[in-house]
Amino acid sequence: MASGIFALLDDIGTLMDDVATMGKVAGKNTAGILGDDLAVNAEKASGFLSSRELPVLWAISKGSLLNKLIILPFAFLLSAYFPTAITVILILGGLFLAFEGVEKVYEFIVPHNHKENSTKSTDLPEEELIVIEKKKVKSAIITDFILSVEIVIITLGSVSSEPLTIQIPVVSLIALLATIGVYGVVALIVRMDDFGLKLIRLNPEDNTLSDKVGRFLIRALPWVIKSLGVIGTVALFLVSGGLFVHNLHFFHHLEEMLPIPSVLFELLAGLVVGTIVLMVVSGIKWTWRKLR
Repeated sequence: MASGIFALLDDIGTLMDDVATMGKVAGKNTAGILGDDLAVNAEKASGFLSSRELPVLWAISKGSLLNKLIILPFAFLLSAYFPTAITVILILGGLFLAFEGVEKVYEFIVPHNHKENSTKSTDLPEEELIVIEKKKVKSAIITDFILSVEIVIITLGSVSSEPLTIQIPVVSLIALLATIGVYGVVALIVRMDDFGLKLIRLNPEDNTLSDKVGRFLIRALPWVIKSLGVIGTVALFLVSGGLFVHNLHFFHHLEEMLPIPSVLFELLAGLVVGTIVLMVVSGIKWTWRKLR
């Protein structure tokens, strides 16, 4: 009986060691997309009233966890029985991300007369602020779903040669850490000003080190938020372009032909495809309005 227990513990220890080893490999392979995930979701989670930042982040985090719970079992099943479907899903996700990125650039360049959808405006009635907030949260969760699919698929590809007993814990662990890590960092970013204010109020003396650090954090937050918008948009192009390059032979072959860095090519691929998708979507919307 005792020998059986020790054998079981030894097997568990070996399994955990294998999971840790493959987890490091998968984490290294997904490091780039996790960085893009952080930039995109940080930009999505910003722009709310200070009192609503953490509740909104919690709502998006719960949606992200739900996304992972939906994606993981389907990813394992599709990987085992319908591997082609994985590629199709990734390409569709790339089209959506590229479209979203170009739409942001278009709205920045072309003047619009619609009201600014900012939940920081105190001039709007509370009911309208709630509606705008829900829309931004929904948009963030949808974007998170697409990025989560890529994270899960890339991780799964890193351990595809391993048995299912290794695949399931490794992919699940990376998916969980992605949500906790990304939104944990986002929470720290959006609360920079509050932390800076606490540092200033830390002692009654003026111009102390804590005062200087606190004022720096408060002044830096608007620039960080603005930069997140730019970085998040660029990340959308990089992620979508990477999806096209790694899953479509045409883009992969074209990348090898052009003497430019792969990062620049992926950026341009996402921008060009997103522009085409935006034109198609705009044409469909225009036609629909005319028919109505």
